[in-house]
Amino acid sequence: MRQLKLIFNKMSKVKQPDSSLSGLIKRYVNASVLLIVATVLALIFANLPATRELYAWLWQQPVSLSIGGFNVFSHGGHAMSLMDFINDFLMFFFFLSVGLEIKREVLCGELSSRQKALLPIIGACGGMLTPVIVFFLVCYGHPLMERGCAIPMATDIAFSLGVLSMFGKRVPLGLKIFLAALAVADDLGGIIVIALFYSQGLSWSYLLGAAVVVAILLIGNKRDVRLKQFYMSFGLILWYMVLNSGIHATIAGVVLAFCIPANLSHGTRYYMEYIREYLKEYPDIDFTEADRKKAMVVSKDDIQVLRRIEKASDYLISPLQDIEDYLALPINYLVIPLFAFANAGVDFTGMSIGSLFHGVALGVFLGLLLGKFTGVLSFSWLSIKLGWCQMPAGGNWRSFASVCMVCGIGFTVSMFIAALSYPAHLGTEGADMLNEAKLGILCGTLASAFVGAFMLNITLPKDAK
Repeated sequence: MRQLKLIFNKMSKVKQPDSSLSGLIKRYVNASVLLIVATVLALIFANLPATRELYAWLWQQPVSLSIGGFNVFSHGGHAMSLMDFINDFLMFFFFLSVGLEIKREVLCGELSSRQKALLPIIGACGGMLTPVIVFFLVCYGHPLMERGCAIPMATDIAFSLGVLSMFGKRVPLGLKIFLAALAVADDLGGIIVIALFYSQGLSWSYLLGAAVVVAILLIGNKRDVRLKQFYMSFGLILWYMVLNSGIHATIAGVVLAFCIPANLSHGTRYYMEYIREYLKEYPDIDFTEADRKKAMVVSKDDIQVLRRIEKASDYLISPLQDIEDYLALPINYLVIPLFAFANAGVDFTGMSIGSLFHGVALGVFLGLLLGKFTGVLSFSWLSIKLGWCQMPAGGNWRSFASVCMVCGIGFTVSMFIAALSYPAHLGTEGADMLNEAKLGILCGTLASAFVGAFMLNITLPKDAK
């Protein structure tokens, strides 16, 4: 118990950081390596003669979880394929995680005040609008191609922060925070685009069911329900309702995130003082080295006290942060790499170098490499020159421009939007355009990464300050 007291006292004296983006940066940097491995494996499996057919066949296999005649993983009366399961179900948890990050940053992070949020939000707006214009100009006059205008909008937070991590402490913290906050705002823009432009054949009965579930979740939030099981259980019901409503199922993850409480019922100090009072009932005990390895038998009264301490400790973490923390490991090390392995397999059969220089591939490539850079830099430059915002701490225009180039690294959300833009029902032509879009994403991402890294190496100070 003495050890418990020491740990608690140390925890209560720790000053909480102003922003959790530093933890976000470390987490995504670690995940980016696995994401690269999954992408390379997907390209290998999709192009080796021995595995090409197996790779394509695998993602078409049906997935079911049946209770009597009811299949949980069904859409429109048909069982999901493995690809649908990954893109519509597993990515629900990815977008739930994104929604939780956005909500946290809006409430208490880098998007919580006008001064903090304005520059990354303005930069994100430029970084979403300009690539769409570039893509539209390249593919103008071809309605089927134009479906993919939103593909180059996204900045992949894992890959982009991974590039910055190569330069260690040479990168000022202000620039890292700007890129991470911009990527979060960028994700919000992508979510809005998916909700508005990729919904079809709305079913009002399922929409009504989804509204009822959201009402239950909001009532639970209002009544201070703290159980993670409550929100996740109704969240899965919400996912099924949204899946069959005509709105893309992943939007359910974002809606669920905004229904999860982010506050503590009585504040942090209340629960710390509550725990401290119960800890006073235990005397300091000096254990011998032999006693430390033995289990200690406690009385029934002690068990009740320890359970109260355990419950109060749980209340020190808001449900939002608790769920976000639980999701971090499976999302970054399972869901995103699996999504990359399933979606990044570009079949180069019949392609040549010239495939990149026309149509969808060229629109995506230029949108990421030039559109993102131009949009983020020009909108940010204008807002700073007008006095609305300030340059991120430690940065100058040369290093800031280098970070803007890194914003052209698009992968996860770009791949996701590409799959929505050219779905299977468009036939062979749609499949070819999806393959071209993937080629454009990969080449645009690699080009932005290499050019951005080159610029950073030139513009950043040679020694960390």
